[in-house]
Amino acid sequence: MKIKVTEQGALIPKEFLVRVKEVEIRRENNLLIISPTIEEEDLTWELGEDTISFGGVDDVENYDVYLYPRNS
Repeated sequence: MKIKVTEQGALIPKEFLVRVKEVEIRRENNLLIISPTIEEEDLTWELGEDTISFGGVDDVENYDVYLYPRNS
């Protein structure tokens, strides 16, 4: 892909920046090096998805209740 350089610089297309929080741009010899900082995924948000029910205790669906029990 080629992009035009304008007075303001060059625009990186958004599809190249999925989950990117910021980029570091540096020049080495005749190359521009663009290093992205990618957002960390918090996999705990996905723990309750696609659960299987065995008709018993719902410890997977309500894992947060077991991890952080309420004090009575």
